[in-house]
Amino acid sequence: MENRQKWNPGALFKLSGSYWNCCTLHAAVKLDIFTIIGDDTLPADDVASLINGSARGTEMLLNAVSAMGLLNKADGLYKNTPASTEWLSKTSPKYIGFMIMHHHHLVDSWFQLDESVKTGKPARDRASFSEEETRESFLMGMFNLAMGLAPEIVSKIDLSEKKRLLDLGGGPGTYAIHFCQKNPGLTAVVYDLPTTKPFAEKTINKFDLSDRIRFNDGNFITKGIEGTYDVAWLSHILHGEGPEDCFNLIQKAVDVLESGGMIVIHEFILNNEMDGPLFPALFSLNMLTGTPSGQAYSERQLGDMLKNAGIKQIHRIAVTSPNDSGIIAGFKP
Repeated sequence: MENRQKWNPGALFKLSGSYWNCCTLHAAVKLDIFTIIGDDTLPADDVASLINGSARGTEMLLNAVSAMGLLNKADGLYKNTPASTEWLSKTSPKYIGFMIMHHHHLVDSWFQLDESVKTGKPARDRASFSEEETRESFLMGMFNLAMGLAPEIVSKIDLSEKKRLLDLGGGPGTYAIHFCQKNPGLTAVVYDLPTTKPFAEKTINKFDLSDRIRFNDGNFITKGIEGTYDVAWLSHILHGEGPEDCFNLIQKAVDVLESGGMIVIHEFILNNEMDGPLFPALFSLNMLTGTPSGQAYSERQLGDMLKNAGIKQIHRIAVTSPNDSGIIAGFKP
């Protein structure tokens, strides 16, 4: 894939030091700066006191965040911008700080990328199995991200004639919730690890859908899938597995579909040369540092797996996504 970036020393230095920006954002979110400031206009000393931080360090952080355009500074006082109020304050229903903290928890393993490249082995535990804070950031981050994407995606997939949805690896059930809201005749089973169950059931209850969405806990990698369905939704679970287990997951989902059933895969899909788009290519490295054999897959690879599992009428569904995720679907004869 042709790279149109005009590289020169300045551009390379900017890229090399870009982690300074993300570390500044991570620190501000971790210290809850934007929630603490809220609707107020505060001096650095007040913010330092509220975060139990040093006056010197807090002022430097606030100045850097202001330089990034996420705070406004005037006469020595700091105020949230409309963007930071909407996306980075915990008082907002659109808060995305959990996903930012998930990215923060990945930093150590990314700093060991060279070792993962040499050994082919991960540098961290998988988030779904890791300690409480890391798991919470992962699950809440996935929830927040899916809440933003789901309305767009659900509107592009016609399930009006479907009755029973399998949300495989569905985490908190965000997509099952939106599919059921869009299709009143639909029920769903969210199948995921036992550690996800309390959060999923709480989320499903919050949307008053406990009578239509059930959580089934289990390791779908090592075990079979119970029940029969007329649609299977696999969102961002295949990239955690190597090609063999990826195909096995697709086959398991196809096996529990009724004739005429639909399988829909939502993934970071690479082009067939596997050299773009950029985010899926970088995400493949994220899987290198975090899983034994996971990766991003190309459209051809996913299509071949679906074909080999007996799926027909394989096609892409066009969606708009901020992170280059895509959808490929097909039908069981």
